[in-house]
Amino acid sequence: MQKGFNSDVAVKGKGYHIQTEDWGVGNPYIVTRVYASGAVLKTVKSAYEDVLRGGPVNDAAAIQQAMRRQHHRVMDELISGTLL
Repeated sequence: MQKGFNSDVAVKGKGYHIQTEDWGVGNPYIVTRVYASGAVLKTVKSAYEDVLRGGPVNDAAAIQQAMRRQHHRVMDELISGTLL
């Protein structure tokens, strides 16, 4: 299991917290959640097989990179107004 990412962003005066985590090889998903005022507004769940593009599921660097890509994609979509 890899260490995750956390970001706080403000969009149009409203604060959001974005959290991305790796659920590990036993439950092979990367999950990103968007929170506002403690409530989950959006969950993005991606299977390793989809984000690792056929690579080994135990490659820590590849998992970390996939987590970073997903975290930044969700943050970009939130800021641009296409996520919620």
